[in-house]
Amino acid sequence: MEDQKPEHTKWYHLIDAFRGFALLNMLFFHFYYDVYVIFGQDPDWYHYPAIRVWQQFICMSFLIVSGMSWHFSRNNLKRGIQLNLYGLLITAVTGLVMPDQAVRFGILNCIGCCTLLMIPVNKVCILAGGHHGTDPFSDNRLSNLLKAFCGLFSALLLFLFTRNVSDGYLSLAGLRIDLPECLYSFRPMTILGFPYTGFRSSDYFPLLPWFFLFLFGYWLWEVISCSNRAMCALCTRVPVLSRLGQKTIWIYLLHQPLLYGMAYLLIIVFQIKM
Repeated sequence: MEDQKPEHTKWYHLIDAFRGFALLNMLFFHFYYDVYVIFGQDPDWYHYPAIRVWQQFICMSFLIVSGMSWHFSRNNLKRGIQLNLYGLLITAVTGLVMPDQAVRFGILNCIGCCTLLMIPVNKVCILAGGHHGTDPFSDNRLSNLLKAFCGLFSALLLFLFTRNVSDGYLSLAGLRIDLPECLYSFRPMTILGFPYTGFRSSDYFPLLPWFFLFLFGYWLWEVISCSNRAMCALCTRVPVLSRLGQKTIWIYLLHQPLLYGMAYLLIIVFQIKM
């Protein structure tokens, strides 16, 4: 969920469009969240299965495209720090204005920490023979593609294996491993995915399992960049969405007060039932 100019000579408008599509989904989701949950039209709205799937899809979209975009940034250290500062700002504002709906380690902090963590992980990938600085015309394209698929598959398995860490266990294909309770007693471990008793956040995305989805996006780019056709397709501009995807961070920071105001006018001022 970040705006950046890649070092590549081509601009991948389709990636911007995908980010823009995720942003539109987020805007609609947060508007309905304000209407139904914050203004009490349907307090159970957030817990409906379809709504939870929608919310997870939005956040997964941002994480995957952020993992892909990691390759484009000129300074991931600076970008990771900036995203974390923006996330802390949102935590401070929501904690002050709506304590019951405060965001603690939300999606911006998650992407920011993933961006920083990917810096050493990227070096490990290079040392292990991972593909870096992809050249789609390289003679080693088949070898690079196989390595990228291995990374992609591994990241997906690790995501599925750790997806229930916040609930106290690991699981995969019927296997369940309960985690020791001591992991959930040290508050800083909440960032990793081990929330302490009583922890509350309206938007909680810890490093486990979500870093592995970011890593999935990182390897997805390596797979795509092995195909000349795919690289050309990524240059396709999608009206509105491509432009919207280039302004994501600013829209994210400003959208909630505007949506809250719209919901307030509809529900409180005009008393429209939705």
